[in-house]
Amino acid sequence: MFESLQERLGNTFSKLSGQKVLDENNIKDGLREVRLALLEADVNFKVVKQFVDQVRDRALGDEVMKGLDPGQQIIKIVNEELIELLGGEQQGLDLKAQPLKVMMVGLQGSGKTTSSGKLAMYLRKQHGKKPYLVPADVYRPAAIDQLNTLAKQLDVPVYPSTTDMNPVDICKDALVKAEELGCDLVLFDTAGRLHVDEVLMEELATIKRECQPQEILFVADAMTGQDAVTVAESFNEKLEISGVVLTKMDGDARGGAALSIKTVTGKSVKFVGVGEKLSELELFHPDRIASRILGMGDMMTLIEKAQSEIDEDEAKAMAEKMAKAEFDFEDFLGHMRKLKKLGSMEGLLKMIPGMGNIMKQMGNATLPEDEMKRTEAIISSMTMQERRQPKLINASRKERIAKGSGVKVADVNVLIKNFKQMSKVMQSMMGGGKKKKGKFGLPKMPGLGGGMPNMDALGGMPGMGGMPGMPGMPGMGMEEEGGKRSLSKKTLKARNKKKLNKKKNKKKKKKR
Repeated sequence: MFESLQERLGNTFSKLSGQKVLDENNIKDGLREVRLALLEADVNFKVVKQFVDQVRDRALGDEVMKGLDPGQQIIKIVNEELIELLGGEQQGLDLKAQPLKVMMVGLQGSGKTTSSGKLAMYLRKQHGKKPYLVPADVYRPAAIDQLNTLAKQLDVPVYPSTTDMNPVDICKDALVKAEELGCDLVLFDTAGRLHVDEVLMEELATIKRECQPQEILFVADAMTGQDAVTVAESFNEKLEISGVVLTKMDGDARGGAALSIKTVTGKSVKFVGVGEKLSELELFHPDRIASRILGMGDMMTLIEKAQSEIDEDEAKAMAEKMAKAEFDFEDFLGHMRKLKKLGSMEGLLKMIPGMGNIMKQMGNATLPEDEMKRTEAIISSMTMQERRQPKLINASRKERIAKGSGVKVADVNVLIKNFKQMSKVMQSMMGGGKKKKGKFGLPKMPGLGGGMPNMDALGGMPGMGGMPGMPGMPGMGMEEEGGKRSLSKKTLKARNKKKLNKKKNKKKKKKR
């Protein structure tokens, strides 16, 4: 999502950064590129015109500080206008209501049923709500079965709907049942159609009138682009929706719906689905999305993901192990698997400011997931005793581990060697040993590249301080070529330059 837009905007800002002064001519050229980038991202053309006009007015106004880099000035303005375009401040649900009644509406196939399950899990985990799921789509039997299956996975009660029941009666009776069960969150999964029709709208309007839901969330597939905005407008006219849930935000949609929906409907996006798992539902933060679009990362979301998955007590216990040099391959494997729960490594790395550009420069370097899989395969091929006591791994054991993981003995050697180096560094960093003079960063883990710095300095991610917590950048130092590990071209060039400088210095000394 937004990758194409991010690339186009990045190129535009780079051109503006080369200008000495921000004047009407270069603003005009820059905004032409911004307009094309937004239209290519499938943003509503009226929204694009309004956005570009606002940026132009501000860029030419008195608020621009003279002496600043033109690129920085325009980025600041575009960032602020993007946040407004996306909805301004983050909009949540009315959690004070007892019980909280949420009506999920939208077209068939938009993801209403799955989003109902995701929202139930999110509100139970984050706000301690006791959800009650109500299958009110009697026209699609699979919808009732699907919500029943999700209810079992979540271990929450569900209304026993059948296809011969009236949807309005289902919703009214469900409120009584929910009160009897002591549930303070009722989620109505209503029917959808392949297109908007009067019969559907009348049914939904009746459910709204009879059940008085505090929240009516329109669920839209982000992959449908401008169609989602048009349909949202129709639903808003008939039902007065309170917000939007965008599904499939992890796909390759261009992002037009997210950027247009607030301006067209006046309603904010409240949640986004970022994967197929029930846990993959996130609050929509306009400022964070704007930051991602402009290639500035999203550290707050990364920190929140880490806090939700990594237990603080486990993190403390691990820190103590590191300080005492007791951190072993078993601990590292467990921590690496926890990281995988946060999402794809590629997606996580892009949340770190500047990392998106670095990953582009890496070109065809091995993907983080592939690197981690190989490292995991090597460790998994060790016995439990070997993982906990790496000193036991001799030549014959290395051969067995290499065969078991489908790698070469050299790869196993590199893993063990760098793991030992990392353990020493971690011990020094955490006060468990003598600190070496001078600065040092984390050594490269095979398959994981150079290590990340202590993440505590970036907001205190529990369990992510100073690696192993966040894997390093793959392919930055070593790359695979013809089955052999070789230095990257950049590193090789730098080393050759050093050698040439040494030779020149020797010749100069001989002449003297």
